[in-house]
Amino acid sequence: MIGYLEGRIIQHESDGILLLAGSIGYEILLNPITLAQVTKDSSEEGVVSLYIYYHVTERQPKPVLIGFGTPEDKAFFQLFISVSAVGPMKAVKALTRPVGEIARAIEEKDVSFLAQLSGIGKRTAEKIIATLNGKVSGFIDSAAQISQTSPRPLDKSLEEISQQVEDVLVDQLGHSLASARRLIKEAFDRNPAIETAESLFDEIYQEGR
Repeated sequence: MIGYLEGRIIQHESDGILLLAGSIGYEILLNPITLAQVTKDSSEEGVVSLYIYYHVTERQPKPVLIGFGTPEDKAFFQLFISVSAVGPMKAVKALTRPVGEIARAIEEKDVSFLAQLSGIGKRTAEKIIATLNGKVSGFIDSAAQISQTSPRPLDKSLEEISQQVEDVLVDQLGHSLASARRLIKEAFDRNPAIETAESLFDEIYQEGR
C-alpha cells in the first residue's frame, strides 16, 4: 500500500502528473486544485510531496494513485467517496473548489454550489448533503467562512482576528469549534465593518446584552 510519495515531477498531464520518486515513476491523478498547487511547488522548490489514496477493486483491477497536498484533503476525499453516488474517479474530477468551501456548502445545505462541481448535478448534490451534513464541519477553514459572510475581500488582518477570537471561544470559553465558527459567521453577517478582535467579541455577545 502506498500512502505517501515525495519526488520530482517529470511529466504533466491534464488530470495528473508522473512523479519520479527514487528511481520509479508513479502516475498520480490529481484534482484541479491540487494539480495547480503541486505545479507551483515544483516550479518554486523542485520537490513535491503528496499523500496518496490507493484505489483498486475487482471492477478496477489496475491500481490508481490519487494524490493530495495534505492529510486533511485526503481525509475529506475519503468521506466524500462514502456517498453512494460518488466513487473515487468521479470525486477526483469533482473537487474543483477548495475542500473548505465544499465542506461549508455541505454544512449549509447549499445544493446549487455543489451542483456546479464537475460531474455533480442537483440529485447527486442532494445525496452528498444527505450523507455528509453534520460530518464535515471540521474541514471548514475560517477563510472559507468569512469570505461568505463579508462583501469585502478577506485580508490577512481579518483572518488573524477571526482565528484569535475562535481560539478564545474554544480554549477559554468552552465553545465547540463548530459553535465558535457559527458565532463568528453570524457576527460578520450582522456587521461586515468589523476590523478588530474587540469589535468582533462585542458583536458576538451583543445578542446576550
